[in-house]
Amino acid sequence: MFIGHFALGFAAKRWAPSLSLGLLFGAAIFADLLWPILVGAGIEHVRITPGITAFTPLEFLSYPYSHSLITLVVWGALLAWISTRGALPFVVVLLLVVSHWVLDVITHIPDMPLYPGGPRYGFGLWNSIPITLTIEAALFAAAVWMYARATRSRDRTGRWGFAGLTAFLIAAFILNAASPPPPSVTLVWIGAIMLGVVTVSLAHWMDSHRVSGH
Repeated sequence: MFIGHFALGFAAKRWAPSLSLGLLFGAAIFADLLWPILVGAGIEHVRITPGITAFTPLEFLSYPYSHSLITLVVWGALLAWISTRGALPFVVVLLLVVSHWVLDVITHIPDMPLYPGGPRYGFGLWNSIPITLTIEAALFAAAVWMYARATRSRDRTGRWGFAGLTAFLIAAFILNAASPPPPSVTLVWIGAIMLGVVTVSLAHWMDSHRVSGH
């Protein structure tokens, strides 16, 4: 998924109002923040294979450390321990990190490892562009509504920043679906790092101009 991960970050603000949306986004896409670094380092591997699925030309050959269920449990517990105080925030961050595996299993073909070297799973939602777009859009719309209900802007930046971040994510989602295959794996992992850093930073900045409650 793409905006489906961010949707869970938006929605989680309702249960963890003390946590920055930047942290919630970072937890939800932690696997995708770590993955391009490991690809760039040659530890994990991806190949551009047009037609591997209808939605993306990326063939994920190996990503046992960033995307397996067991390692995400470990990463999630570590991130939650470092970044939160209290039981509920800890659980929210942990579940967000682990949720990445669950959502990706729904969308990917069977390439999501249970643990490094273990069996791989995937239900293949990406084989249908219309169904993928419909489900992700519905999930994102519901989560944005939940975030809007759980917070309120304290200035114009909070109001327009929220609208701008939402529009940015929608535009990135559409562009990702409509773009031709990337010319190189190097461009893929560099672009993924840039997109992750920008999105998490924007979310943190925007959320700092909003407060929980009405």
